[in-house]
Amino acid sequence: MTIVTRSSKRVRRYRPNLWLERLMALIAVINLTIVAFDLSYIPLRDFWLSGQVTVGGIKTAYIELEGIKLDLLPPDISEFITQYDVVKGIIPNRDTEEYLAKVEQLRQELTINPINSSKANALLGDLRRRSIEIIQTNPFAEANKTGNLERIKNKIRSHLPNQNNSAKAAFWQFWTPANFEGRATEELAFFDAEIKPLLETNYYRVIGENGGYVDYFGLIDFPFGVLFALEFLARTWFISRRRVGVSWLDAMLWRWYDIFFLLPVWRWLRVIPVTVRLAQAQIINLISIQKQISQGLVAGIAEDVTEVVIIRLINQIQNSIRNGHVGRLLAQQTANSYIDLNNTNETAEIVRIFAKVLADRVLPAIQPEAETLLQYSVDKALRQSPAYRGIKLLPGGDRTLATLSHQLVSQSYNAFSTALQAALAEDKQFDRLLESLISNIGKSVSSELQAQQSINKIELLLIDLLEEIKINYVERLSQEDIEDILEQTRTLRNIAHN
Repeated sequence: MTIVTRSSKRVRRYRPNLWLERLMALIAVINLTIVAFDLSYIPLRDFWLSGQVTVGGIKTAYIELEGIKLDLLPPDISEFITQYDVVKGIIPNRDTEEYLAKVEQLRQELTINPINSSKANALLGDLRRRSIEIIQTNPFAEANKTGNLERIKNKIRSHLPNQNNSAKAAFWQFWTPANFEGRATEELAFFDAEIKPLLETNYYRVIGENGGYVDYFGLIDFPFGVLFALEFLARTWFISRRRVGVSWLDAMLWRWYDIFFLLPVWRWLRVIPVTVRLAQAQIINLISIQKQISQGLVAGIAEDVTEVVIIRLINQIQNSIRNGHVGRLLAQQTANSYIDLNNTNETAEIVRIFAKVLADRVLPAIQPEAETLLQYSVDKALRQSPAYRGIKLLPGGDRTLATLSHQLVSQSYNAFSTALQAALAEDKQFDRLLESLISNIGKSVSSELQAQQSINKIELLLIDLLEEIKINYVERLSQEDIEDILEQTRTLRNIAHN
């Protein structure tokens, strides 16, 4: 019962913290969504205004496809979203608004009077003048919508082609009584479908006293900033009180990523603390992503470190050889000043161990194969001797030679194995003789190398060999083997977990 009570207490202490983390993470996601909408509102305003996207629209010098228009937003939703213009300081452009107003006046006039009425003619003349002014003055430049003006010009040229392929001439012809005679409905429908939506995308942004565009997003973001600032101060204070040796400033540095919530600039960087908070709230799992990032960093760093370490090691060996350490090492082996740490001749002991393994395990295991090889060698040598021809002529000569060679090989092999085992038995005299032999071999090799002035040549050859190793193998190791090593590491981890 005590264990259950403690577990339940732990759960009661932990759950509110988890739910608080999730609540703050949800608020952070909402704030990031609002920030993303604000940052994308101006680039996507044409979509929010029309609620349409065109799929497959292609226009080049060789091919022109109108594409398929998809209505993704109802007009009511588009009208509601574009009320955000107030926040960004967007107002309708005066030139294009007056142009559209004149078109509406013409539409109303044509419902009452014919196209040749004096008022209709006056409106058509005003529209012709305004069309030329729009092309010349480009009121779309202020909103960075010059591309939409070009689309308007292309559409009117396609609708009313002329010899000079002029948009001005096409607009002039479009707003004439002759063009509207008997087809005013069709022409106005074309204008409403192709030209009007592009004119409506134009706008003007109010400039404040600071010389920048008016933007009231700070008023929307301010409550979030206050909330995250209070939470940041409270959380860091709690960390400094709970952790020994951690000051309040250290705790703030600990939670450095939350500072992005408090910055009025670079708001897109809030994706960093939002991601961290979602992971802390156990809403998303970043372990696999962290592994991939860390492995990528390890691969990049390991490549450089491997190359540096190995090259550094080879350089040290080369410097040691250049400084004559090889010669001094050989001289120390023969000098009486050589320091023995354990009163043991390690070389002799190693030779003894290998010889014992050879006598006890290897020779008995390979005896059939070894005897067969020796039998073949002896038979071959006998066949090549002159006496073989004479013995072969005698009755049973071949069988006698085969039996003799077989017995010779078997007895020799057994004798060698027995002698080797007997020699390796506890025998102090044999040990002294073996150590003396090995010592004399080392002294002889060392003295002969030094006497014949071969050490300098050996040193030069070793330096060149190490340089070739650096050039031919070290770079390949750093570039090719790191991924294999990481793959082996991942395999071992999976095996350990399974």
